[in-house]
Amino acid sequence: MIRLPDAEWRRNPDLGSLIVALGGGEGDIRFVGGAVRDTLLGMTVKDIDCATRLLPEDSSRRIAAAGFKAIPTGIAHGTITAILPSGPVEVTTLRRDLTTDGRHAVVAFTDEWREDAARRDFTINALFADPLTGEVHDYFGGISDLDQGIVRFIGDPLQRIAEDHLRILRLFRFHARFGRGAPDPDALSACVTRANDLMALSRERIADELLKLLGCDDPGPTVRLMVDSGIFRPIIPEIDDSGVERLIRLIARERSAEVAGNPLRRLGALLPQDPAVAVAIAQRLKFSKLATRRLKQALSGLDSARALAYRYGPETAADVLLRSDHDVAVLGLAQLSGWERPRLPVSGGDLIEKGLDAGPTIAATLQTIERRWVAEDFPDADRVAEITAQEVDQAMRSRK
Repeated sequence: MIRLPDAEWRRNPDLGSLIVALGGGEGDIRFVGGAVRDTLLGMTVKDIDCATRLLPEDSSRRIAAAGFKAIPTGIAHGTITAILPSGPVEVTTLRRDLTTDGRHAVVAFTDEWREDAARRDFTINALFADPLTGEVHDYFGGISDLDQGIVRFIGDPLQRIAEDHLRILRLFRFHARFGRGAPDPDALSACVTRANDLMALSRERIADELLKLLGCDDPGPTVRLMVDSGIFRPIIPEIDDSGVERLIRLIARERSAEVAGNPLRRLGALLPQDPAVAVAIAQRLKFSKLATRRLKQALSGLDSARALAYRYGPETAADVLLRSDHDVAVLGLAQLSGWERPRLPVSGGDLIEKGLDAGPTIAATLQTIERRWVAEDFPDADRVAEITAQEVDQAMRSRK
């Protein structure tokens, strides 16, 4: 018998109260999925999911009776979210699929653990654990696959993908995170065969899964495999070998500079280095205006580190610097350490006092002064006074 190792998240007294309220002593609830998988691997658990034989309305009533807020976040699929002081815990009734169309499923509730496990995607995600004893229940060889670094579909891979097309991208994300060596050949073959199914998915789901993949520690080899296998072709055909090379170089520089990998920065390296193309892809994927602007600005061209940070902010400055050569990146990031964006030490009112008339001339002169100030790496007030005098004199001469 394999038992779940002790972990800090399991010692949470609020979680213990929730488990008791949901029938932990009667065997009505188990931890499931990522919390079990990651604890077995000694990894930090971010999200806690539970499976239960209780119906959703019963779960909701018991959660409230235990003093926690119960939110019906996915009531049609049996999911109630319990809001604990330490964070949310999802509680989902055991279920089986009645119909699927690749995007949505109609489910029926069951009280059979194995039946619920059978509808999940990969063997490593179908592990249950008794919350009191820690006993792990493994119906499809997930523990062995976890030990070997294999991401394997439960049952027929083609059928699993037909049920939910997003599982194609999930296969590669989980391989990037947990896989070792080549992916499971049956899983890869099915993903290649069904790659066109990705076109039926919403752009938001594709974007979310892609960013999760790029957030893995080292997604480069997996992304290269996806390009070589034609996985991106139906949804983002612009991604090619040159993009993979840029991504791999970026990841190496992130590590060298000891900078955390950022999914959006990595996507910017992966996409064609044309701001207009990057914006078009971001809009296609329904990115926010903020994310779209960051992608565009990151392709604006190399400038001094502080100039970039002044114009676009430190995150976008890091995006640009880390795509340059190693020495430039390291030096630029060092220059930004502890640096705060300064304020231009001259205003429109100052220019009016020096004799300029209010209006477009003031704005144009301020912009010119600011450009020179930035280009000279933000000199002190004395130098700004010299620049200001020069530009005011020029503006007055132009007015005559």
